[in-house]
Amino acid sequence: MLGNLDNEVIFKKAFTNKIVFTAFVKDILGIEVVVDKIETEKKFDPKIGYVDFELDIFAETVDKRVVIEIQRVEYDHHFDRFLHYFFMLIAEQQKSAKEYNIDQTVYVIVVLTAPYTINEKNGKAIKDEVLLLNINPENLSGEVRNLYGHQFVCLNPNHPADDTPKRIRDWLDLIYQSIHSPERPTLNMNNEGIRKATELISFENLSPEERMQAKNKEASKVTIAKIGNAKAMEIAEKCIEKGSDDHFIADITGLSLHEIQKIRKGLK
Repeated sequence: MLGNLDNEVIFKKAFTNKIVFTAFVKDILGIEVVVDKIETEKKFDPKIGYVDFELDIFAETVDKRVVIEIQRVEYDHHFDRFLHYFFMLIAEQQKSAKEYNIDQTVYVIVVLTAPYTINEKNGKAIKDEVLLLNINPENLSGEVRNLYGHQFVCLNPNHPADDTPKRIRDWLDLIYQSIHSPERPTLNMNNEGIRKATELISFENLSPEERMQAKNKEASKVTIAKIGNAKAMEIAEKCIEKGSDDHFIADITGLSLHEIQKIRKGLK
C-alpha cells in the first residue's frame, strides 16, 4: 500500500530523495542534472523584494547553472502565488544593481492534486494535464529565440490527456494512483525513479514518526475544509493572544507552523 502523495510529509519524503528527484526532473523537463543538497521549506536571506516566501523543495545543480524548485498544492487558488515564486527565483539572482546577467536557468514544477476550478479570462474552464510557461522572446513570425530557457510547469493528473508523453504519464500515474488507488497501483516499475519512489512511500517503509506526521497533516486538511481558512486564522489569533503554543494551535486549526508564525508576527 502506498502513502498518499497528496500529503506533504509523504510528498517530501519521496521527492527529496536524489534518485527520485533527478529522475523526475529528467522525465518532466528533459534535462539531466546532478544536485548536491535538496532542501525543504527553503527561504532566502535577505528576503527577495521584501517578500518572505517559502519553497517546498529546492535544489541547485552542482555546477550552479540550474535552479530547480518543486511545489505541491491541493488547490489551484495558489496559481498566482507560484507564478510569483517563479519570477522571484529569477529576481534572486540580481545580487546588486550593477549586475543584470542571469547566470542560472530556473525551473519551477508545480504538482496540483485536485481538479482545476479556475477558468481562463474568457470563462473557458482549464482542464489541462500539463501546462508550460517558457520565458523566451519570439519574433513576429513566431520563431522563439532561446535567450533564457526559464520554465514553469504545472502538472495535474486529474485531467488526463492523450498527448501527454509517457515519461510524464508515468509520474502522473504515480501521483494519481497513490491518492485514488494506493492498495493496487498500476505503475511503470521499469522507471528507476518510480520504483524508488514507491519503495520510499510504501506504508510498511514509513517510520512511526512519519506515519504520525502524515496523519496530522491529513487531520489539518480536514479541519481547514470544515471551518475555512479565514476562520482558522481567526481562531489562531485568539489562541496566540491567550498564550497558546504554536504546535497546539496547529493541531486545532489545521494551519501550518509557518502560517501561525506569520500571524504571530502580525500581532506584535
